[in-house]
Amino acid sequence: MSRLFQAQKAMRRKRQAALQRGVVAIMDVGTYKTACLVLRFEENTPQGEGVGHMAGQSNFRVIGATTTRSRGIRRGEVDAMPETERAIRTAVQGAQKMANVRVDHVIACFSGGRPTSWPLQGEVVLESGPCSVHDIARVLSSIETPDLGAGREVLHAQPVNFGIDHRTTLRDPRGQTGEMLRADMHLLSVDAHAIENLLTCIHRCDLEVAGLASAPYAAATSALVEDEKELGAACIDMGAGTTGVSIFMRKHMVYADTVAFGGAHVTSDISQGLHIPAQTAEMIKTRYGGVVATGMDDREIIALEADTGDWHHDRRSVTRTELIGIMRPRIEEILEEVRKSLDRAGFNELPSQRIVLTGGASQIPGLDGLAARILGNQVRLGRPLRVQGLPEAAKGPAFAACVGLCMQGAEPQDEFWDFNAVPERTSGRSLRRAVRWFRDNW
Repeated sequence: MSRLFQAQKAMRRKRQAALQRGVVAIMDVGTYKTACLVLRFEENTPQGEGVGHMAGQSNFRVIGATTTRSRGIRRGEVDAMPETERAIRTAVQGAQKMANVRVDHVIACFSGGRPTSWPLQGEVVLESGPCSVHDIARVLSSIETPDLGAGREVLHAQPVNFGIDHRTTLRDPRGQTGEMLRADMHLLSVDAHAIENLLTCIHRCDLEVAGLASAPYAAATSALVEDEKELGAACIDMGAGTTGVSIFMRKHMVYADTVAFGGAHVTSDISQGLHIPAQTAEMIKTRYGGVVATGMDDREIIALEADTGDWHHDRRSVTRTELIGIMRPRIEEILEEVRKSLDRAGFNELPSQRIVLTGGASQIPGLDGLAARILGNQVRLGRPLRVQGLPEAAKGPAFAACVGLCMQGAEPQDEFWDFNAVPERTSGRSLRRAVRWFRDNW
């Protein structure tokens, strides 16, 4: 973990430099769109060493916002670097022009990389008086990191729970006395090439990366309310190329995963099923799409106009019932894969099992009811929290990850590298405890 540890420490220093300057860019590099927001910090506070959710409060306002069609991104990962670089440059330049300020630092999120969650544990003896930040660094560095596999890197490593002696669910152990300090940490690994390719594209745009986050984590930060984060909830971020799954408990992310299907696959099915261009299929999906057909839908006719020169082909039409018949199987497949992911995480063992749908593809009419039937839980549609200065066009579910990244950039949640903890050793022995961790601690 040492190489990434140093890289994340460097990003943290750049984030602090951006906060001191007062301006930073937020970027969500997705399969369908690349969105960029420019934040101005109106009142900066020192980024101290805190423990717990959202340490280091700052106030910010969105002063620039631009969205452009993504190019060169497939299933949340860079597929063609020159095209991705062009999309990033276009988005950043548009946001800078609107904000009338130059931006040097960017905090980005992405949805690919095949994320894998690792629940880990560590413990140390409290040697000198009450628990201090140094003791927290020691217990985190004592955690035995598993063998992530070839070509894998750590994206997030967050302490999610502390315990001292018999007290097992402490949010902040500082100042408390005892003999044995324990820590539970959630580690999220992704494919290294997914990180490296995105960082290369950003650096080619003359930007410094001040932070990197998982899109499912960022989306949940803005779409879940505080009670859901505390009691336990899953956020399903339905994007174009992927569907992100994240589970929060006691205000921390404890699991994340990605389903390799999204709204673009629904569009592709419509395009192939009706023999129309993808752009027309996207428009029809957005305007007429749904998952539950009624008797009225048989009488709603959708014109499939084209300009091929074949009169019969250019003047075709379908009913909304036929359109729903094409869309529903793919959406059911996505939700079934989400259910499998939640089952692997042991979601049904959590005290609260609320599910929140967000992301651009979550806006399909009737999706919440279908999701409730397939996932078997309470389901609601989630919109991102309000942010000062955010344009009306960026307040929908499609911008949940972008808004969540704003909140994380301004109010960072502590991670492993925020405590100056140096990994002491690498071992695979903690794998035997990983399966039991979810059940024993949550």
